[in-house]
Amino acid sequence: MARIEVKAEVTGKVWKILVPVGARVDADEPVMVVESMKMEIPVISEEGGTVVELRVGEGEAVEDGQVVAIVER
Repeated sequence: MARIEVKAEVTGKVWKILVPVGARVDADEPVMVVESMKMEIPVISEEGGTVVELRVGEGEAVEDGQVVAIVER
């Protein structure tokens, strides 16, 4: 199985987790939403698979480029 890292593209705070661990996600589907500079920015999985790990929770700070989730396909 391939493990795909899902990375935040902005620095901000996790506003909402959209896909829990164990759920399937499609390619180009948002996994979570990050609030940055009063905008809600989706964090997109580039490939489909099953979310096996979330490395942040709602309300936590994230940095640009930080791995926030792992998807296996």
